[in-house]
Amino acid sequence: MNKHRWRPTAFLGFSIALHLSALLAVVIDFALWPWALATVAANHMVITLLGLLPRSSGLGANWTRLPDAAMRRNEIALTIDDGPDPEVTPQVLELLQGHGVKATFFCIGSKAAQHPELCREIVRHGHAIENHTQHHRHNFSLLGPAGYAREIAAAQESLSRIAGMTPRFFRAPAGLRNPFLEPVLARFGLQLASWTVRGFDTCTRDATQVRARLSRGVKPGAILLLHDGNAARAASGEPVVLQVLPDLIASAHAAGLRFVTLRDAAL
Repeated sequence: MNKHRWRPTAFLGFSIALHLSALLAVVIDFALWPWALATVAANHMVITLLGLLPRSSGLGANWTRLPDAAMRRNEIALTIDDGPDPEVTPQVLELLQGHGVKATFFCIGSKAAQHPELCREIVRHGHAIENHTQHHRHNFSLLGPAGYAREIAAAQESLSRIAGMTPRFFRAPAGLRNPFLEPVLARFGLQLASWTVRGFDTCTRDATQVRARLSRGVKPGAILLLHDGNAARAASGEPVVLQVLPDLIASAHAAGLRFVTLRDAAL
């Protein structure tokens, strides 16, 4: 995806106008400051709420499903986050290869630097690597424009250099963000992507529960989320993602769906 000019969403445009109106009201009549302050504070609460909702599009364009053309082609996307992991990722790759499935790996730049050959192996298997920040900071949603630019630029450089594939999509850690993110993504030509349904497989050790959550999303155009990094372990010690994938893939194939990468779905 090419760099594009940032345009505020309708909600952000309204928020900007609201701030200007509140300021103008105080300039005209200072006695109105309590009303102006309360109005702006309420607006900031809504902005914060939207940033805490990963599937929201109020702060910027956000893929929560594949484009209509991909839906008509009966395509579905499997996305795998927080890797690469030296133990889990190779097993995921082997499993995907055995089922003829292509996936999108949202990789962390610092982990890619630790396991560069594993990133290249992901690409050699025909999968896509996308940007999941350089360090996966837990305070990512609290960063400003400069902090966002540093995290995203560092990951973009690391992943492009290591994998030989320039990321086109971005996913925020836990999907959390603030209004400063979208202008930075526009500068790097990145499209924000969240998901249709996720398995919560970093905290749920029961593969049956994870499969049940994901089964709701096995339909044309869905974006499914699992993890190779920080993967929860079943009672047997096996990563839950490895127990979930075979049945998940089988159910998608039985429904006549074809797994594609996000970038292929955009074609």
